[in-house]
Amino acid sequence: MRQNISGGSPFEPIIGFSRAVRVGNIVHLAGTGPVGADNEDAAGQTRRIFAIAEKALGEAGATFHDVVRTRMYLTHTEDWEAIGRVHGEFFGSVRPAATMVVVAALLNPNWRIEIEMDAVISDAREGTEPEDN
Repeated sequence: MRQNISGGSPFEPIIGFSRAVRVGNIVHLAGTGPVGADNEDAAGQTRRIFAIAEKALGEAGATFHDVVRTRMYLTHTEDWEAIGRVHGEFFGSVRPAATMVVVAALLNPNWRIEIEMDAVISDAREGTEPEDN
């Protein structure tokens, strides 16, 4: 069973994407930028992404504890440590497989970071699959 989770972006139906998609006990969180935190520093933008991600994962029945993979796209190499520290605040004990890549630009030129996540909901909670939207 597939569940698409909307982030409320008006571009979702135009582009054809969802903030997250759950299939079975797997949740894929789309590349998430720091919407609403354009003028924050890299750490502040990263915290905003985690707030957006937490909401979407929650709607899919997952938590940060279920995250097994993250991909971080940075536009400034020098931000790696600040972004990494925030990542560690949320995943210090979970320790998902993580990748950090420096890219030339993101969709919004003010964004310094975008993050994708994949989660696997544990078998103990797998039977709690939400209904399709």
